[in-house]
Amino acid sequence: MTLTGGAVRTTDSRRPVREAVLTTAGLLWLAAYATTVLRPDLGAGPRGVCEAVGILVWVAFGVDFGWRWFRSGRRRAFIRANQVDLALLVLPALRPLRMLRLLTLLHVLNRSGGSSLRGRVGVYVATATILVGFCAALGVLDAERGAPGALITTFPDACWWVTTTITTVGYGDLYPVTGTGRLVAVALMLAGIALLGTVTASLASWFIERVGAEQEGSAAATRADDAALTREVRELRAELRRREN
Repeated sequence: MTLTGGAVRTTDSRRPVREAVLTTAGLLWLAAYATTVLRPDLGAGPRGVCEAVGILVWVAFGVDFGWRWFRSGRRRAFIRANQVDLALLVLPALRPLRMLRLLTLLHVLNRSGGSSLRGRVGVYVATATILVGFCAALGVLDAERGAPGALITTFPDACWWVTTTITTVGYGDLYPVTGTGRLVAVALMLAGIALLGTVTASLASWFIERVGAEQEGSAAATRADDAALTREVRELRAELRRREN
């Protein structure tokens, strides 16, 4: 167990297995949630099973948080360093905010995205874009369908709205009219800005790195040419001195 920069980190050889289990559980919850939204005619029995899956997955994330808190050894420091995780665990207990469980899943995926910074950024951006978009489409459809004056009433409409919103285009042909739908819209707008900013920063970093590598290669070639020219001049001077003598 180490404490770095106020964050508590526990050394656990079973961490990859635990995170794989949590990722699978999160995807299972997403499948159950998608089933209840995309199949509004689902019977009471299957719908109850999907609701039970959602509760069990939430409990699984809670157990994981509690275990990491127990193993940390610095309980208060762990809570201070993991306030976001705690909020993502507590808030989804409220039904309108149950989609926040997705953020917990993204956090787990980000922790297991790879050892290199670029690998983590790539995995996180690609996964976050797909999952945030898909879950936002489900969330806005769940909130809007059946509401008076609703414009987003089908899943394709929800996907189109997500695409125009997350890319910050915003045609305005479709928009949520319910409070919950607008809450989903605000979250999606913030996510879109963050994701686009991450992509832009990653591309800029890649270009700067490539330009730096090319400049370094050019400078190395110039230094080699200078060294060769200096060597030839020295040899020529030595030859001239030998002839003068």
